[in-house]
Amino acid sequence: MESFYVGLVIAVLAIIVIAKTAIIVPQQSAYIVELLGKYNRTTSAGFHILIPFIERIAYKHSLKEEAIDIAEQVCITRDNVQVGIDGVLYMQVLDARLASYGITNYAFAIAQLAQTTLRSEIGKIVLDRTFEERAAINANVVNELDKASESWGVKVLRYEIKNINPPSDVLGAMEKQMRAEREKRAVILTSEGERDAIINQAEGEKQHVIKASEAAQQQQINEAAGEAEAILAIATATAEGLRQVGEAVAGEGGREAMQLRVAEGYVTQFGNLAKEANTLVVPANLSDVAGMIALATKVFDQGKTDTNA
Repeated sequence: MESFYVGLVIAVLAIIVIAKTAIIVPQQSAYIVELLGKYNRTTSAGFHILIPFIERIAYKHSLKEEAIDIAEQVCITRDNVQVGIDGVLYMQVLDARLASYGITNYAFAIAQLAQTTLRSEIGKIVLDRTFEERAAINANVVNELDKASESWGVKVLRYEIKNINPPSDVLGAMEKQMRAEREKRAVILTSEGERDAIINQAEGEKQHVIKASEAAQQQQINEAAGEAEAILAIATATAEGLRQVGEAVAGEGGREAMQLRVAEGYVTQFGNLAKEANTLVVPANLSDVAGMIALATKVFDQGKTDTNA
């Protein structure tokens, strides 16, 4: 019976020893192993055996990215306005040994450093720019924290401001300012629209006057060209008619036809003159139509002689 109890005790001790010496490290984790209270090694993911009662797991670290909530704090801007700002910080353990022995609590230290750095950055700018410069503020906080956390084996990846809460009276003043700014922009846009409309109208009238003058100029040019062409055509036709008349007169029977035409013209024009005027001066040789015909024939012969010469 005693041997049974002894065996049972030995079995329990064996289980305890195995539990203390055999460890399984999860993925994306790192365990710090100490040998007699001194750092020995860093174990990665997998199965490991420790020396019983000599080695032990001193620290356990997750190598995953962590998010730490940064509590809201009151910051004072450069223009002496108090604003409440909170944020969230993202970091990751890169060196488990430094994270274990470089500082007692790296998460708390980084959170406190983030708050002090944020207060310093907010104090450099005025309230109106805090909303515009959020990206720059976040980048500056990350740079400062990353310098300090390098010796702790921790990498600060990014910092994001969640809320910026000015006092109620400041919010009221900002709303009035934004309302006034919107009204100002509306007035400016209205005046610019009216100005553009006046300019466009004046430009349209200017183009209309220019186009009208160009059209009038082109019309005068076209009319002058048309008149010139008409005069030229009339002159050409007259010359052609005279040439044909001359050829006809020079032909057989032409002289007799010319004399008959002159007589008809003489009688017709004299008759028209008698119709239009109340007082008529009759030439002494009115009945001497033959003399007029002879005179016309002489003129024609003289012109023909000059042409042949």
